[in-house]
Amino acid sequence: MAVRTTESAVQGIIEHDSGISLAPFIEAASAVVTKHCTDSSFTATELELIERWLAAHFYAVRDPRAVSEKAGSVSETRQSKVDLGFDVTHYGQMAMRLDWSGALASLNQQAKQGGRVAVSLDWMGTEYEDMDDD
Repeated sequence: MAVRTTESAVQGIIEHDSGISLAPFIEAASAVVTKHCTDSSFTATELELIERWLAAHFYAVRDPRAVSEKAGSVSETRQSKVDLGFDVTHYGQMAMRLDWSGALASLNQQAKQGGRVAVSLDWMGTEYEDMDDD
């Protein structure tokens, strides 16, 4: 699997615990980008950016960001929401914005609906009649 981004690139956008490797999050992001961002019009730079922000998203799901901190009597509130979507973090939202093809937004919507979207086809025309029955 071709990984497009690096740990240092991901560290540039998200503060992380140095005891936790970013490699698994980058690998997961790479797999998603490789499978779903397949529009050939993407440049290598665009794919790397999507992968970078998606890796940060996966890391933030594992280690939620602090939304408020307090020094006296030590208190901290962390961003937390049980959700399957990319929109649960700012990083996932940015990855979807960078994916101008809409593939990640579509995948996000499918996850919220509980899986793959079922597609059906209904014929709205009339039945074929043989016109040569004289």
